[in-house]
Amino acid sequence: MLEQVRIVLVNTSHTGNIGSAARAMKTMGLSDLWLVDPVSPPDSQAIALAAGASDILANARTVPTLAEAVADCGLVIGTSARSRTWSWPMLDAREAGEKVMTEAPRHKVALVFGRERTGLSNDELQQCHFHVAIPANPEYSSLNLAMAVQTLSYEVRMAWLAGEQGAVTEIEQDYPLSEDLERFYQHLEQTLLETGFIIKPHPGQVMTKLRRMFNRARPEDHELNILRGILTSVQKKGR
Repeated sequence: MLEQVRIVLVNTSHTGNIGSAARAMKTMGLSDLWLVDPVSPPDSQAIALAAGASDILANARTVPTLAEAVADCGLVIGTSARSRTWSWPMLDAREAGEKVMTEAPRHKVALVFGRERTGLSNDELQQCHFHVAIPANPEYSSLNLAMAVQTLSYEVRMAWLAGEQGAVTEIEQDYPLSEDLERFYQHLEQTLLETGFIIKPHPGQVMTKLRRMFNRARPEDHELNILRGILTSVQKKGR
């Protein structure tokens, strides 16, 4: 099941952090590393700091956008160290590890880590089903990227070991993949534009609020198909 877990690093500035993250992954049995628009590709410094995990660097996938990195994932959890304008369903590190292992038998899952200095943007966090915050010392909560990867990878491994002993229950629902959910949001926005509910020059925060609502609800595959059918019928009637 650990092969189902993907670590995604977004716009990483320092190649050494990529290498250190790869090392953190390998110590916990994770191997699927994706890089989203890194400032520089892995180099000799990354290999040096990987300290024996250079195979993970060699097999890492590099893509230009987060949407591409998580397209085939049914669960996406984004790391967030600060409060945002719009609250999102939150998990702590332990809950995130358990959630990952609960859903890994059904589909690929992704843990997404943002930029060293600024983290993930609001738009990127909106592509995640849940946000996770590591409850560090509030008086000194400075965690570097590799430390954050190590912490969450450890929690994933502990949940996996618990599952091996029968302490974790697998889900029975089939959730849509991230790319299917994105197509639904595009369909929803287009329908609301056609009906005049959203005015294109002044869209406001409607789609942000709807994304938050549907991410919180986590519609299953067949439920998403029903929603898509409703949107199609509305469009046909309007046309």
